[in-house]
Amino acid sequence: MIMTSVDDLGDRRVIVIDTPPTPNGSLHIGHLAGPFIGADVHARYLRATGRGVLYSSGTDESQTYVLASARKLGVSPEELATRSWNGIRDTLATMGMSVDGFAPYDDGYRATVLRFVQELYDAGKFRLRTVNLPYSEKTGDFLVEGLVCGDCPICLSESRGGLCETCGHPNNFDELIGTRSTADPADVLTTREAEILVLPMEEYRDRLTTYYAEKLPYLRPHMAQLIRELLDRPLPDFAITYPIGWGIPAPFAETPGQVINAWAEGIPAVMYTTDYAARQLGEETESSDELWQTRRDHELVYFIGFDNIWFWGLTHLALIMAHEGRYIVPDAMVVNEFYELENEKFSTSRGHVLYAEELLKEVPRDLVRFYLALANPENQRTNFSRAALDKVSDERLVRPWRRLGARLAEAVERAGAGALPVSDRARKHAAIMLERFAGCYELESYSLTRAADLICVQLERLARWAEQLDLEGELDRTALGDLFVEVRALVACASPILIDLAEAATLAGWFDGSIGFEAFAVLEVKPFALPSFDTLPEQIG
Repeated sequence: MIMTSVDDLGDRRVIVIDTPPTPNGSLHIGHLAGPFIGADVHARYLRATGRGVLYSSGTDESQTYVLASARKLGVSPEELATRSWNGIRDTLATMGMSVDGFAPYDDGYRATVLRFVQELYDAGKFRLRTVNLPYSEKTGDFLVEGLVCGDCPICLSESRGGLCETCGHPNNFDELIGTRSTADPADVLTTREAEILVLPMEEYRDRLTTYYAEKLPYLRPHMAQLIRELLDRPLPDFAITYPIGWGIPAPFAETPGQVINAWAEGIPAVMYTTDYAARQLGEETESSDELWQTRRDHELVYFIGFDNIWFWGLTHLALIMAHEGRYIVPDAMVVNEFYELENEKFSTSRGHVLYAEELLKEVPRDLVRFYLALANPENQRTNFSRAALDKVSDERLVRPWRRLGARLAEAVERAGAGALPVSDRARKHAAIMLERFAGCYELESYSLTRAADLICVQLERLARWAEQLDLEGELDRTALGDLFVEVRALVACASPILIDLAEAATLAGWFDGSIGFEAFAVLEVKPFALPSFDTLPEQIG
């Protein structure tokens, strides 16, 4: 059995981390179809099965992409980041992402980052290196990360500095081919030497290799391939500081005037978002990193995009390991590929985007969430198409639901409002359904695509069964009671995805929001009316 009882877990909670988005614009459907919906569904499932969970996110304002986007837009990076933070928070709420806390980029955030890196500096974990960095003679600036682009030295695809989105490999310092400025492609770049602090990744090779020897069999194939490739070659140094002007000032004597590399903020940033979420729920903590300390023994799960594996899967893991057992390491990493819009990559700069707010004006939220789950880019790039959303959601979800609802309404009219008996067969079928859905929601075999497809399969089965009921002769009340129990079980199993349907059922009093075998071990059931997807906002409003 996959499901774990609450008694077995004790006080151990699951910390669910959705990697903080860059606040250089609003979230579009491509963003939401990746880590966000994956993390949200898993967190909702954990809560529904009675397990403790803290699901948090925030933004990484220090990213150079904020600076690059602000320059293109002609606004200050501070203004863009603030506006984007508010927009991202509102979009998450609009899509029903159940974050326990969406942390601000504030003094607490910065203090957490500085404490984290200062402890490593004091422990002698960093090294001073002289490196060559792209340099603009025109502006007198070093260009790193989102400020510079070129061709990836590993796969030859166009890439930004620091990491290639296509192959996932890092491209450190001056390794890009044909380097050019993202803000001014006509700017002729040179390279100049700079002394920076780095984390020597090779010193963590053995520990990283041991960690992944256990994890590789459970990783999605593309991530497993990339991890093997990365560990098969020398691990490049990871920059801790950069000689640029955007970011948190580095407190180290060897690097005056430099800032902390935004990617080095990742782990202390999510420690802070976890603590912020706990405080939003009324919990008091002694420090912002307390819930990540090994003495608390919490489970840790990342939901990340493929393009973030180098950072979250290796450099950030090494930073945790450098703290020598103080912090927990991730128990699992759920990785998704890119999601395309009408068979082209989402691109804010080219205006090739679709924002959630726009789509939800025309399509019920549950149908959007259903389609994002069904077409989720779990193991390869998949595509969002408005025509496909309309067709698939109507044919596989809305129509069968209407058929089922109409038939149940007819049956209830015949049977009356009294309780209906339930057979052992229905209880066994409900248990089977719960077990099959658990196989989609538990991390060992996590799959939104299979969960959404299973909703369709079970819905079609129940709709056919309802249509086979004999409403002309003597009504089989036990068969009808069995059908209602299994419908309720389906709503429970679908509730992490179809959140408005579940809420409407809860408000109507026939669903309590939980997913567990005991809820369906009943001897009788009262009939209920099914809510309509077309009018869900009104039903839960």
